[in-house]
Amino acid sequence: MNSSIQAKFIKKIAPSLSLVEYNQIPALSLQHPVGSALIALQGAQLLQWQPAAAEQGVLWLSDVEPFQLGNAIRGGVPICYPWFGTIKNPSHGTARIRLWQLIDYQIADEKVRLEFGLFSEDLLIEAKITMIFSETCELIFTHYGEKEAQLALHSYFNVGNIEQIEVHGLTTNCLSNLTKQQETVPSPRKIAENVDCIYQINNAQNTIIDPVLQRHIKIEQQNSSDVVLWNPWHKTTSGMSETGYQTMVCVETARISKPLQQSEQVSVLFKVK
Repeated sequence: MNSSIQAKFIKKIAPSLSLVEYNQIPALSLQHPVGSALIALQGAQLLQWQPAAAEQGVLWLSDVEPFQLGNAIRGGVPICYPWFGTIKNPSHGTARIRLWQLIDYQIADEKVRLEFGLFSEDLLIEAKITMIFSETCELIFTHYGEKEAQLALHSYFNVGNIEQIEVHGLTTNCLSNLTKQQETVPSPRKIAENVDCIYQINNAQNTIIDPVLQRHIKIEQQNSSDVVLWNPWHKTTSGMSETGYQTMVCVETARISKPLQQSEQVSVLFKVK
């Protein structure tokens, strides 16, 4: 996180939950025996998650992120919806730059549940994301719109060194967003260059093996149709320092090839071992 931007306390919502502000962005700060988390209300974007037993945060957040209202936040788990990519403006949809509302929360000794809703101008709910924190983190997205929609939970994971990790659970075929062609690739996947690939895998079960941080991050997906693997390498990317790519990898839970229909859900569960 950008160390020059400090959280401004706004109010206490519950004993473990506070409303804070980073520059222009309102956020919820969770400090609970099961762990800590930070969620921006812009985009209902999970920015940080660290379970109590973990020595390092699980998610990566840019150390130069300015937190400007209306601009996409680089890191955490952006919600790319209702479209993915550059097929329309803005890129990756409007959900990640709109303000969501906290519509419910439940705080127990061993579990915290937060629900966020995205509403239209006439107050109809368009989408909901539920976050459940325990020793794991589960994200459950529900699409309420009448039109079909694409989705990607664009998860940025914190790693010790991009050149030393392996991503397991991928196939040997993917669509490269760089060449716009199907490619044959190794599996497990190591990363030593700019990679931007869409794998058509239903309900993928992926694992990031990280020898530097000495941990495995398990990513268990339900009702997904695709996995997106992304790291920009040396390519300059907005909102990221020149060396930012070295400690992050995106393994995204997505419905791109098979768009969501009304009332459909997609979920992903993160575990750290």
